[in-house]
Amino acid sequence: MLEPVAALENPRTQLLRDYFDLSKPGIGFYAIITTFTSFWMATQGPLDFWLLAHTLLATALVTAGGGALNQVLEIQADSEMRRTEKRPLPSGRVSVEPALAFGVITSIAGVLWLYLSVNGLTSLLAILTLIGYLFVYTPLKKTTHFATIVGAFPGAIPILIGWTAVYNSIDTRGWVLFGILFLWQIPHFLAIAWMYRNDYARAGFPMLTVVKPDGIQTGYQSVIYLAALIPLSLLPTILGMTGILYFSGALVLGLGFFATGVRIALQRNNPAAKQLLLASILYLPLLLILMIVDKV
Repeated sequence: MLEPVAALENPRTQLLRDYFDLSKPGIGFYAIITTFTSFWMATQGPLDFWLLAHTLLATALVTAGGGALNQVLEIQADSEMRRTEKRPLPSGRVSVEPALAFGVITSIAGVLWLYLSVNGLTSLLAILTLIGYLFVYTPLKKTTHFATIVGAFPGAIPILIGWTAVYNSIDTRGWVLFGILFLWQIPHFLAIAWMYRNDYARAGFPMLTVVKPDGIQTGYQSVIYLAALIPLSLLPTILGMTGILYFSGALVLGLGFFATGVRIALQRNNPAAKQLLLASILYLPLLLILMIVDKV
């Protein structure tokens, strides 16, 4: 008697999972934790839980919508890459029209939510994120490897949304948080680009790892951005935002992250790229936790 019920529920569960995947939850996770952290760091006195909830939920909608629209725009490229060929759109589990509707509705809902419940500046930043991600970064990926750097700008905007939700303006401290997230993204995506360089080449993406297959430039850029990240990550303490615990932890994390960049520069192989990717995945949440715990 239970099997027919399971059979009826299974397609629904799969559909929910497909739309969840369509929203690019990995990107959404980092958008939410960075937005929360900057909101927390900007708050002086009691935390405004309602404002925080509005900010996070609206940001999640914008991120989900952007992820879905990005997959609509890249459906052909995704179908040509082993890493992405099983996504909902190229696999045919979700058709383009409902995916487009989902992306448009959630994006607009998130932008309007920020405008009506938070403030106009956060709404503007959300719009800039969508424009930069969908209409600058996404098409640029097909023409130049500099798209990775360009894409890091909209990728770092969510941390400003959290800051401006509280202050309705951006000062030096907010820009420092933005800079940390911006620099972190480059080695993170270079590691991915190295690991899946054959996929990117097959889909016609001129990633740095495709146009410079010897890996020298990939290693060089990883080291440069990681070296710049270390002093920038220490500025929150210098600016009076955090204490010595954060400063010490950020230094240790930065040096460890930098060491994985040096390794890929020297070895230029998949194990080194995987280590760099793992380090990037661990680095940012740990850094943000330290920031939250040691807020002054």
